Amino acid sequence: MTWQELQNQALQLPISVRWRLVQSLLASIEQETLSSRSYSSSSTPMTGLDPWTQSLLGVVELSPEDSKESYIDYLEAKYK
Repeated sequence: MTWQELQNQALQLPISVRWRLVQSLLASIEQETLSSRSYSSSSTPMTGLDPWTQSLLGVVELSPEDSKESYIDYLEAKYK
């Protein structure tokens, strides 16, 4: 089956089935991506998150200084 045939068949599925397919594919991609990355021992897996949300982890990497500044900005805005 070619890529185009697969795409055409997928597009004919009901929307609920397509959403499950997308979630399944994203989870699969995430699993392959995570297994190829080497995480430090200080990082903890976010296994309780939705697969789609988990796929967003690591998209934007902040330096420790940037994340500290962001958190300080958040707290300042929250407690004004």
